Amino acid sequence: MERSEYVKGRIPVIASRGVDKEFETGGEGGGAETFKVIAGLSLTIYENEFVVLFGPGECGKTTAINILSGLDLPTSGEVVQDGKRIAGPGIERGVVYQSISLFPWLTVMGNVEFGPKARGVGKAERRRRAQHLIDLVGLQGFENAFPNALSGGMRQRVGIARAYANEPRVLFMDEPFGALDAQTRYMMEEEVLRIYEQERRTVVFVTNNIEEAVYLADRIVLMKSCPTSVKREYVVDLERPRNYTSKRFLEIRQEITGAMDKAR
Repeated sequence: MERSEYVKGRIPVIASRGVDKEFETGGEGGGAETFKVIAGLSLTIYENEFVVLFGPGECGKTTAINILSGLDLPTSGEVVQDGKRIAGPGIERGVVYQSISLFPWLTVMGNVEFGPKARGVGKAERRRRAQHLIDLVGLQGFENAFPNALSGGMRQRVGIARAYANEPRVLFMDEPFGALDAQTRYMMEEEVLRIYEQERRTVVFVTNNIEEAVYLADRIVLMKSCPTSVKREYVVDLERPRNYTSKRFLEIRQEITGAMDKAR
């Protein structure tokens, strides 16, 4: 399917327009030097799609996620959500990182309901929502467990449930399974797709694993090496559940891998 056909009729949610991002670093002799991480990033994310940002390590994908989610601001250009400029973090955008940063003094239930509680949501309503999400991520029975009693995969499930608890319109996931072993990673990929199918929220997922990208994405955005921007987009025309060894899966993998080798 061509990209033009794929996006036809879809509702834009988040769009970056000519975004640049520069950082100042200490140069020789104590003078400041400018380091550009993003150059001219223009990208539109549509409602209810699963988008994967894919590219080589250290190319600037995390910086792009931080800017698209409002956790950081561009040096130039702009990012808009529903036509309004993003000027900082907002509960309509949730973020899950590779490092699992749960509150160790709170139980699973306490972690998941923390956001709604901070926003003043009543106990009964936030508990109902938190229980729904705990059940959804497969942790029923662990409501009163503390993070140090959970495996890495279980802690990441709590992180996903906590992000969804604020009912974000867009969920950003920055290599959330990078620290997990291969078996747990495959299981978590399936879990994320199951939750995505039930919650039907827009997901922007970062990875440098090509199989993970093809397995998960409706659309893969191939990023250039630093300073990063969009090199090419691929619509993944495969029904779910997907087979890692199917002919079409391997064709898409080979095509993107070949293009990535030229992305520098």
